[in-house]
Amino acid sequence: MGLREEINTESIDEPQLRPTKLSEFIGQREVLENLSVYIEAAKKRRSPLDHVLISGPPGLGKTTLANIIANELSVAFTSTSAPAISKGADLVRFLTLLKTNEVFFVDEIHGFVKKQEELLYPAMENYFVDLVVGEGVTANALQIQLQPFTLVGATTRSGLVSDPLKSRFGIHLKLDFYSDEEMAIIVDRSARLLSVVLEEGVALEIGKRSRKTPRIANHLLKRVRDFGEVRNEKSIGLTTCRFAFDRMGVDHLGLDGVDRQILDILINRYSGGPVGIKPIAVVLGEEERTIEDTYEPFLVRIGLVDRTPAGRVATRAAYEHMGFPYATQVKLGEKDGPSLF
Repeated sequence: MGLREEINTESIDEPQLRPTKLSEFIGQREVLENLSVYIEAAKKRRSPLDHVLISGPPGLGKTTLANIIANELSVAFTSTSAPAISKGADLVRFLTLLKTNEVFFVDEIHGFVKKQEELLYPAMENYFVDLVVGEGVTANALQIQLQPFTLVGATTRSGLVSDPLKSRFGIHLKLDFYSDEEMAIIVDRSARLLSVVLEEGVALEIGKRSRKTPRIANHLLKRVRDFGEVRNEKSIGLTTCRFAFDRMGVDHLGLDGVDRQILDILINRYSGGPVGIKPIAVVLGEEERTIEDTYEPFLVRIGLVDRTPAGRVATRAAYEHMGFPYATQVKLGEKDGPSLF
């Protein structure tokens, strides 16, 4: 298993690293300030919190925030994901088992098909579901009353959430990438929980290479810890930290081998672009969605790739980072032939 696959595997996250209260959650200040108001108001009314849609790239804390919402409301928490619910009956089973004011968390909620969404609409608005029992002339309509609940949906692709479903969420929260300083605080907190002693500057060094993403920071911290333990170091210094990153192939911007391959393909194979995602995926041997969800957002965020109507373009910063002379003659519209999408 490679580093990227490990980083994207939620099942190996250590639960004790996740904050359990709003006061423990680092970063996302505006989101937390507004959410605390909504939660306090719901508690005063003794009513369920309005349904919440949380969007943002993977690893920024959507699942953690859903757990915190339940903890702050002092209610039960049920979790699933849209891809895990293959039939409408499975969704109905979840809904009918919910207790009063419980938080029902659905990860990757954009994965619901139309029939599943239609089951959700009356459940979210009026707390009941309509079922058809039987077939043909013997079919009967059955209405099942539900307990009031809060649906918290998380998505890495908010554009794929249908408008009718999106409109039924009263609270929309968008998580953004973290600053280097916030990442350093997160690393420091995780190190304390893991009983790892970091020397001055190490937390910030790990934070800078963590793609502004807490989940990645926690995994990189554990890998740096591994190198420190093998070297029998009681505290981890910058020398061991940087040695570990060199061995893992994670550079000072947090780019790994695949990120650099993408930039190399853009610069050397397609003269800097513009080029569509499909040719990049074919050359890289990777799924288009994986590139769009896992790699591209960060490359765009730090200014190495631009997304244009004609396709992806490597920026001057990308050329400089990769050590190639910037091709100033490459401009939109100068490439021969159409761009593939």
